Amino acid sequence: MVRCSNIVIGILNLFTLILSIPILLAGVAMQKQAATECERWLDFPFMVVGIFLLVVSLAGLIGACCRSTCLLWLYLFVMFLFIISLFVFTVFAFVVTHKNVSEAISNKGIDDYKLGDYSKWLQRKVNDTKTWNKIKSCLQTGKVCSNNNRHKFLDNAFKSVVDEKHTSAVERGCCKPPNECNFVSESPNVWTKPENATYNNPDCDRWSNEENTLCYDCQSCKVGLLEDLKYDWKRLAIANMILVLILTFIYSIGCCAFRNNRRNNYYRKYR
Repeated sequence: MVRCSNIVIGILNLFTLILSIPILLAGVAMQKQAATECERWLDFPFMVVGIFLLVVSLAGLIGACCRSTCLLWLYLFVMFLFIISLFVFTVFAFVVTHKNVSEAISNKGIDDYKLGDYSKWLQRKVNDTKTWNKIKSCLQTGKVCSNNNRHKFLDNAFKSVVDEKHTSAVERGCCKPPNECNFVSESPNVWTKPENATYNNPDCDRWSNEENTLCYDCQSCKVGLLEDLKYDWKRLAIANMILVLILTFIYSIGCCAFRNNRRNNYYRKYR
């Protein structure tokens, strides 16, 4: 058992050490190539994850192979904090995305959703001007609406609507005016406002045919972002729960290796 637990921890940390190198290099390369604040903001986690894996893997590998009790203790301590943090984030993700989860966006139009359908924490984030400007910059840089021309538009005498089955909630909320505005579609991102029309929905006045404006400042855009975010966070939370179980198993093996190191050091001291 002494050698088995140490060998397993050594192999696992060797694998994560090798994995951390391309992740770290990719993060550095993307940071150098980033042309906007949005790109730097999105690329930064790669560097953090790469450095974290590199340091923790080295501590675990040396601690297991060289039977260094101090390094193995550091490895287990960091692993414990990481598991707890991951568990807390998973619970948090479930909580903030729990409200109004009974219906899927595919069964409702984006116009049927309101910001009040989401948690207060998410509402505060998208209503904060500084935060939303960063998000909007990412949406513009990522050209979320540039591929909208591949979606089908149904233009008839009564109303022009986008085929919503093949678009994300963000596209439906940010790349077209709300249906209740009754704008006429001339092309995917060009809509004509009826003359002398008055609207109850402020988003109708916020719409612009300018590529960098469109409906990025609309409430429907914020709602679309939150709906996609809610869906992604739910999947991430499920994946995190599986990861927590795997890491807990690895942590238990690490505890065995740590106990074996202490036992060997004790025998060596009094031999």
